[in-house]
Amino acid sequence: MFGTSGIRGEFGEDVTAGTALAVGRAVASEGNEHVVVGRDPRETGPLLVDALSAGLRECGADVARLGELPSPTIARAVDWYDADMGVAVTASHNPPSDNGLKLWRPDGSSVVGDEQTAIADRIRHGEYSFASWDETGSRHRFGGARGRHLDAIADAVAIDPPLTVVVDVGNGTGELTAAALRRLGCAVTTLNGVPDGSFPARKSEPTAESCATLRQLVAASDADMGVAHDGDADRMLAVTESGTFVPGDVLLALFARRAASGGDRVAVPIDASMAIRDELAAVGADVTYTQVGDGYVARRAAEPDVVFGGEPSGAWIWPDETLAPDGPLAAAKLAAMVATDGSLDALVADVHTVPISRRTVETDRNEAIVEQIIEAMPDGDDRITTVDGARVDVDEGWFLVRASGTEPLVRITAEARDRDRMETLLQTAEKLVTEAIDTGSIERQPTS
Repeated sequence: MFGTSGIRGEFGEDVTAGTALAVGRAVASEGNEHVVVGRDPRETGPLLVDALSAGLRECGADVARLGELPSPTIARAVDWYDADMGVAVTASHNPPSDNGLKLWRPDGSSVVGDEQTAIADRIRHGEYSFASWDETGSRHRFGGARGRHLDAIADAVAIDPPLTVVVDVGNGTGELTAAALRRLGCAVTTLNGVPDGSFPARKSEPTAESCATLRQLVAASDADMGVAHDGDADRMLAVTESGTFVPGDVLLALFARRAASGGDRVAVPIDASMAIRDELAAVGADVTYTQVGDGYVARRAAEPDVVFGGEPSGAWIWPDETLAPDGPLAAAKLAAMVATDGSLDALVADVHTVPISRRTVETDRNEAIVEQIIEAMPDGDDRITTVDGARVDVDEGWFLVRASGTEPLVRITAEARDRDRMETLLQTAEKLVTEAIDTGSIERQPTS
């Protein structure tokens, strides 16, 4: 039921009002007495919020409804309003036909591990603790979360001198970024700024392709940089002043290098480029690898010597501020870096990169496909890691095959110091996936 980012899928098939009702019942039955609830602008959001709230209330939880806000605002509000848990009704970067529910802890991290398993088990077995008729939970609206988020960003970041920035809201909830940058003195132009859950202007996921208009606008203007969000603004990716899209691994290296010093660690998922480790080694810091998913990165980022956590997909975590991936905060942090250290083009050019390629293969059997690949791997080979999919490390390179936790996809990543070697590793990984899909089995063989 739960993937790497909560529950997510096509509305009416994978996610229904019944799903939301069950999640509400389970969350309240786990002893969460006060729950904050918000949503992104998807058309099915209000319906799911109503069902979720009903489930929470009938099992005795009080519900504070925040309205339409970025997921990081909802995550931060759990602590601000002394709640036990938060729920964002969102499918993040998925298509408009999808929706979902993501659970947040008071420290701002998303719910993973045993806590998530306990909720899923209650739903699976229908084990709910219904309140008596006179002890059902209350429902009320909480205002002020947006303002508190703006205050938090203003307290954490200074941009001197102020910049000119283009913010591609992507018809989601990321307008808060434009407001925060203006408050910090920047001149801001917004693109696709009207919330619309059908995402008419571009795909919700910010990629080089989907951000073509942003790239053109920044390049044709005097803007110092551009930033883009997904539907719930937990992700942030960037465009340089020349209109060049910044790869997520490069942005991760920039943020990590800025945050870390000797003896520090940076939390990154197992699919992150080894270029991040290279960049950190130059300042005496190192990486610590996690499963893919901001909840796992956040859990590691809570450790004392971890100063930053990030994912190449665009999720950035500064643990001293919040354990939530906070797109508006990330945009402000990047603008501050550019203001202090020079042009974003120059900063990007200074990052050492390693040839890396990512592919996806559509299949509704993604978990079964990856499990077949894992079973085909040689026993006792210490080059193979199966903490999240199947990763095979070879001399100066690696490939990873894993099931997406948010979409019906198998995700393939390959990286090597030499581009030809990277392409060979990519072809090896793609062949494994294709063979598993076409035949349902894979011949066990060496992976070198």
